Amino acid sequence: MKRMGMIFRAKANKALDRAEDPRETLDYSYQKQLELLQKVRRGVADVATSRKRLELQLTQLQQQSAKLEEQGRKALSLGREDLAREALTRRSGVQQQVQDLEVQYQQLQGEEEKLTLASQRLQAKVDAFRTKKETIKAQYSAAQAQTQIAESFSGISEEMGDVGLAIQRAEDKTAQLQARAGAIDELLASGALDDPSGMRKDDISAELDRMSAGSDVELELARMKAELGGGSAPTPAIEQGQQPHAAPQAAPQNPYQAPQDQRPHEG
Repeated sequence: MKRMGMIFRAKANKALDRAEDPRETLDYSYQKQLELLQKVRRGVADVATSRKRLELQLTQLQQQSAKLEEQGRKALSLGREDLAREALTRRSGVQQQVQDLEVQYQQLQGEEEKLTLASQRLQAKVDAFRTKKETIKAQYSAAQAQTQIAESFSGISEEMGDVGLAIQRAEDKTAQLQARAGAIDELLASGALDDPSGMRKDDISAELDRMSAGSDVELELARMKAELGGGSAPTPAIEQGQQPHAAPQAAPQNPYQAPQDQRPHEG
């Protein structure tokens, strides 16, 4: 069970690592810091509000204490010592409240200063984190783009790998078709396979056709030479199958006599 749990945690960690994007993680952390900073600011505002409320109460109590003191003076001036004593007694209670509120006021003021300082420090930390976050994101994006370009150039990326496999398959099929066509040509030339169209001949027939075509060309060439030169042309050895005999030299003719028509000696 421990081994299975370890394997499960390892595979889950690997899957999470593949799915994790550092840029998204940094943005999430920055968002959490902003939320914390907002809470600190709300705390500062709440403390400042409480301090301001105590300040108003102190102002009212101080005004009330001053009023009771004035009433005691007035009653004493009128000979009403009992009223003056009552006014001073009330003023004493008010003064006690003023002292208690002043202590609370001092505490709230100190707490407000601490929260304000913490808010400023947190604000500076958040600003620094934001700058570092953007720098890391830019570096990560640049490294990712550089890696993709390098993989494309080297051919190890998934897209380029698929293209390379497609090219390799096309080359293999082309080579296979070329080899098959060459093998069929060799079999047709050797006579192992028959050409149903009758257009393809074996090597011997092709050689005989070339020799026949060559002899026809030689005969036509000899005839044209005879017509242009006006003399007899030797019979081609290819046609006779032997060496041609030398033709006797013609007797000199009268220059004013028209030349006789001479044709090549035919065997």
